[in-house]
Amino acid sequence: MNIFADIRALVIESLDAMTAEGALPEGLDTRNVAVEPPRDAAHGDMATNAAMVLAKPARKKPRDIAEALAEKLRGDARIASAEVAGPGFLNLRLSGDSWRAQVRAALEAGAGYGRSDLGQGRKVNVEFVSANPTGPMHVGHTRGAVFGDALASLLAYTGHDVTREYYINDGGAQVDVLARSVYLRYLEALGQTVAFEEGTYPGDYLIAVGEALAKEVGEQWVDQPEAVWLEEIRDYATDAMMDLIRADLKALGVEMDVFFSEKSLYGTGQIEAAIKDLDGKGLIYRGTLEPPKGKTPEDWEPREQTLFKSTEYGDDVDRPIMKSDGGWTYFAPDIAYHYDKVSRGFDELIDIFGADHGGYVKRMKAAVAALSAERVPLDIKLMQLVKLKRGDQELKMSKRAGTFVTLRDVVEMVGADVTRFVMLTRKNDAPLDFDVNKVLEQSKDNPVWYVQYAHARIHSVLRKAEEAGLPTDTPADLSAIADPAEFALVAKLAEWPRLVEIAAEAHEPHRIAFYLYDLASEFHALWNKGNANPALRFMQEDDPATTAAKLALIRAVAIVISNGLGILGVTPVEKM
Repeated sequence: MNIFADIRALVIESLDAMTAEGALPEGLDTRNVAVEPPRDAAHGDMATNAAMVLAKPARKKPRDIAEALAEKLRGDARIASAEVAGPGFLNLRLSGDSWRAQVRAALEAGAGYGRSDLGQGRKVNVEFVSANPTGPMHVGHTRGAVFGDALASLLAYTGHDVTREYYINDGGAQVDVLARSVYLRYLEALGQTVAFEEGTYPGDYLIAVGEALAKEVGEQWVDQPEAVWLEEIRDYATDAMMDLIRADLKALGVEMDVFFSEKSLYGTGQIEAAIKDLDGKGLIYRGTLEPPKGKTPEDWEPREQTLFKSTEYGDDVDRPIMKSDGGWTYFAPDIAYHYDKVSRGFDELIDIFGADHGGYVKRMKAAVAALSAERVPLDIKLMQLVKLKRGDQELKMSKRAGTFVTLRDVVEMVGADVTRFVMLTRKNDAPLDFDVNKVLEQSKDNPVWYVQYAHARIHSVLRKAEEAGLPTDTPADLSAIADPAEFALVAKLAEWPRLVEIAAEAHEPHRIAFYLYDLASEFHALWNKGNANPALRFMQEDDPATTAAKLALIRAVAIVISNGLGILGVTPVEKM
């Protein structure tokens, strides 16, 4: 039940009636007519821009349309008042029964409250994390993992058919470096003294891998040239690192549906098939690019290359897909990988990259647009950096990794639930300061604690009501919910279905975290008012009927908090 959608439907119905009466001309486009919470709650419960949107095409003054529309709306039992403001905005207040109906709707729907069929079963691929398989995941990967997993849950919650996917970057030079690093740990496990040169991976996490390898193959690769052992150790090490990464993701509560290997694209004809598809559309050619904008590098020289005509689809320049030696550029397997996604029948693709991939956005969108004949949209979300701190001290090192703080370090410090919630307290394209001390505080400044505390407080009240023998089932009569402070809480929980759809359409799961904090704030505010005004307390021991109505209200709030935390992958607590 989406009260905003219901009232918008009432507005459109009233506008249609005005058209039938001749007060508005035929054929007006009402798609941009909105009903939203007002910016200032003092102005009412909802506001509509209908008169402002329709004034020009209707060739009427906005206030004239607003006054006529207000008169229509006042005739509906759900509308307590309709007042014109400014040049033609229309502010609405709902009746008490309308708000009480939202409480009942939340209680009846339970875990389904806020779910929708917005996606209509559209197949969406969400690719996230996709860290190089060269070591444990770091704190930056953690943010992308949480964002991607929460976004996938949000889309599933709104009726999309979602696939969570990890792209294993095991086809590049970095896995050769991994193999050489494991070889050193292998020699070390056999008693040799080794030195890690610059560019290798010296973290402790490879010690166990080297020891396991030594136990498995003995001394057969000691003093052997790289050509003998590189390929086998590369595969062995990649598998070991992916086991480590899967364990890290599991510790965070993330499970992938698909792990796709970049290596599987080479030598199988998949890259060639993707490029052939583009070539058949006239988008591959031999040409020479202009020098980079700004100061031209001294070693730059014009040379003919095989290029993808990405400028046909909004890119700034065409992009090389083949090196001068005939090998593929890094872009070519990425084209092939997305060609595979398109071929699997996805209706929408979402890629979640680190902030350093900003220059990759336009070319990748161009490739997907070309490969899918512009049928499949690609949304790329860039994750800004995370600064992990303990008070004023920034944490940069990990014994486990050697050079960076790992995902597992963070989870062990504060727990998976806290980690997940805090990672969503900023929009993805904004830097995030993660203060380990702050997120463990029990204060309003700690959003995860504040939201969990609201849920736990509600369950504490419900337990006390049961112990006192007071009714906790939903009563037939909710008229005892009548105070403005109570209606303010109802109005906030009633925003939930609308907020979910907005967040899903924008691919912004952080909106869920923000909303839960605001809902918790309204609940705590009502609790505090009850301390000063006994009539607002949730338990009225001498009035079971009033108690039942007030408990119904807070149970509805608990349902929304639980549903929202579920999307974020956070377990709601009932005791603190």
